[in-house]
Amino acid sequence: MKLPISVQEGSRTPIYHQIEEQIKALIVSGHVSAGTPLPSIRALSKDLACSVITTRRAYQNLEQQGYIKTSQGRGTFVAEIDERSKKEAKTEAVYDTLKKAVEVGRRHSYTDDELRKLFEEALME
Repeated sequence: MKLPISVQEGSRTPIYHQIEEQIKALIVSGHVSAGTPLPSIRALSKDLACSVITTRRAYQNLEQQGYIKTSQGRGTFVAEIDERSKKEAKTEAVYDTLKKAVEVGRRHSYTDDELRKLFEEALME
């Protein structure tokens, strides 16, 4: 299975974290269901043109967090995650992103009202 993810090499966010967050988003949003086989570490690193070590770290982190399970000789699969945990993960991801946007806005001296207006405009797009 080819995952619809990409990495931005120029980003300040480490590549393993970009991979991890995108796979996590696919899982909690329901785009990839429990039991779905994931590409091998080597296949994913080849698709993303990154190192095997980077991909392995993303998979290890996801496994530690309970999002994926690796079975020796069988491969890596999406783990069963309860709906409450999925909802919490989605809420946390969106909240953290909005919080960062507010921080950027405040660094640029936007008022709360100006930030609300920009948020409303972004919602309309």
